[in-house]
Amino acid sequence: MTYTLTLQSIEPVTHDTHHLVFNKPDGYTYTPGQACDFSLVKDGWQNEKRPFTFTGLPTESTLEFVIKSYPDHNGVTEQIAQMQMTDQVEISDAWGAIEDQGPGVFIAGGAGITPFVAVLKRRLQTHGSLDDCHLVFSNKTEKDIILRDAFTSMPGLNCHFVVTDDPDSEFSRDQIDKDFLAPIVSEIDGPIYICGPEPMIDDMSEAVQSLGVSKDRIVTEDLD
Repeated sequence: MTYTLTLQSIEPVTHDTHHLVFNKPDGYTYTPGQACDFSLVKDGWQNEKRPFTFTGLPTESTLEFVIKSYPDHNGVTEQIAQMQMTDQVEISDAWGAIEDQGPGVFIAGGAGITPFVAVLKRRLQTHGSLDDCHLVFSNKTEKDIILRDAFTSMPGLNCHFVVTDDPDSEFSRDQIDKDFLAPIVSEIDGPIYICGPEPMIDDMSEAVQSLGVSKDRIVTEDLD
């Protein structure tokens, strides 16, 4: 089933990422961490569906997304960045395998952070603190860190930022690897959530398993 949404607001989050708010259709529901298929109601673009994750909570009266644009691709995300008030999109029913399975380590690369936004918001709303949660978030530079202030202000959340293309940053590192993850993973016996580009998911899954994390503790989107 498809639903037509009307844009209520669009605001920049970073230099290439926007926070979009739409009306919420009656009865529409999703679980924090889930996504939908999303397309623009615009000539030439309605068949160009892309998956985007809800970043608000199901209890809210609107639907929210945080979407990174890639202008050099001349694609859907570039069009989304140019949306105006009252523009419309179509979305599908919600889907997705990432959901809250308890406090743990959340590992994200770039726009892969979006499923964790709603999961962490809900945990904070329900438990009042994120003391048992670690966020490991990799980006190219500090200016690419999506919702950095929001994450650092979440009570109890242990934030570990990594930037790979900014040698002057305090967070500079070639990559997230086994050595970086070892002291973090050793503190946690709960799930390890991983979201980002497929090669990163594979590398992080392999890294945490080499640290003794069983496969059934790893939560990722089903990419098959």
